[in-house]
Amino acid sequence: MTISRRGLLIGLPLFLAGCQTNSDHANYGQVEDNGYKIAKIPLDKFDKDLRRQEVAYTTTHAAGTIVVDTPARRLYYVLGGGRAMRYGIGVGRNGYALAGTAYIGRKAEWPSWTPSPNMLRTNPEKNMKYAGGVPGGPNNPLGARALYLYRGGNDTMFRIHGTNQPWSIGQAMSSGCVRMMNQDVIDLYQRAKVGGKVVVLQA
Repeated sequence: MTISRRGLLIGLPLFLAGCQTNSDHANYGQVEDNGYKIAKIPLDKFDKDLRRQEVAYTTTHAAGTIVVDTPARRLYYVLGGGRAMRYGIGVGRNGYALAGTAYIGRKAEWPSWTPSPNMLRTNPEKNMKYAGGVPGGPNNPLGARALYLYRGGNDTMFRIHGTNQPWSIGQAMSSGCVRMMNQDVIDLYQRAKVGGKVVVLQA
C-alpha cells in the first residue's frame, strides 16, 4: 500500500500526539455548560489510556455499577454484556481514600465546596480560608459535577468529582476523593443514577 505525501502529513500529527482520534478531540474539546466555559484538555499531555473509552470488562457487578480501581487510577462504569466505560482518575494520597462499597446519595452540577473538618484539622494553613465555603464555578475544586458517596444513609464525605487541576489525573494526591477531568465527570454524571452502587478497590 502506498501512502501519499498528503496522507502522511495529515496522519503524522495524530501519531505524534499519541494517537489522538476525532473522538478524543470531541470528548475533550472546550465545553460551555450552565454558563461556564470548560477549557479543552491538552491531549498531548495525557497518556491515551487516561482518556475516556469503552472497553471490554469482565465483572460480576451489575450494569450501572461504578468500580473505582484505585491502584490503577481508573474508574469503570459497568455497561453490561462484558463492557464498561473507562475513565482516568486522580485518587487520594496513602491513608486518604475510601475502600469498600458505597452508593450515590446525591448528585450536583457545579457544586459548592466546603473543606471537611478533617481537612481543616490536618491542613489549616491551606484550608481555613475556605471554611465558609466556595461557590460552584470554574475555580471550585469540585469542578463541573459531583457524586456524593453515602453508606447507611450517611454521607461518607468522599466524592467523585471534576477538577480545575486536570494535570492531577493519574496521580495520588487528593484528600481522598476521586478526581476526573470535567469533560469526563459530565459524561459519568449523565450515566450514573442516585442510589447506584459504587465499589472502591484498594491494593
